[in-house]
Amino acid sequence: MRFAREARPFVLPFALAAGLLVVFGHPYWALAAAAVALAVLLFFRDPRRVPGGPDDAVLAAADGLITRVEPAEDAAVGDGNYQRVVTFLSVFDVHVQKVPSAGKVIASSYTRGRKVAAFREDAGEVNEQHLTVVERPNGDRVGVRQIAGLLARRVVCFLGEGDAVERAQPMGLIKFGSRVDVLVPASYRVMVAKGDRVKNGQTVIALPPETAS
Repeated sequence: MRFAREARPFVLPFALAAGLLVVFGHPYWALAAAAVALAVLLFFRDPRRVPGGPDDAVLAAADGLITRVEPAEDAAVGDGNYQRVVTFLSVFDVHVQKVPSAGKVIASSYTRGRKVAAFREDAGEVNEQHLTVVERPNGDRVGVRQIAGLLARRVVCFLGEGDAVERAQPMGLIKFGSRVDVLVPASYRVMVAKGDRVKNGQTVIALPPETAS
């Protein structure tokens, strides 16, 4: 099992406290500190995944529960109509995100905001977030919006404008949170529905028309 390096500032204080408590003769408190360190570490786990479907399939960017699939317009992603696939991450889900499609990053922008509960419909408009837009080899665009939630402390994206990316490569993470939206062109066939559970870098969530037909 791999873990994101961003875990260190959160895990090390508890691990250090556990060591000191052992030295000073407080084994039960040390055990409690160690348990907290392990629980925090699990937020940053990054399991290896094998991409599913054909090479042009769009994969889930996040682990979690599909809470909405809906038509959308998003000028920040591009002109035209899209379909938005919303994934909610609980405290038990993997919080690392993966690139859903191969291509080139043509936009990468961070927006400050609030931290209202991620299940609220307005969370995508008012919360802290980071938008990444990947242009596929055929010119189609796929947008990924990482959105902080009530407990999330920070949205992190590893990618920058101009980066060439492969699907399922590490993309970023939301520290202790909470929602990820993937936007695909309206012509794509969405392969998931509300209530489905998906895995980042593995579950196929959409297919382009030439593959879906």
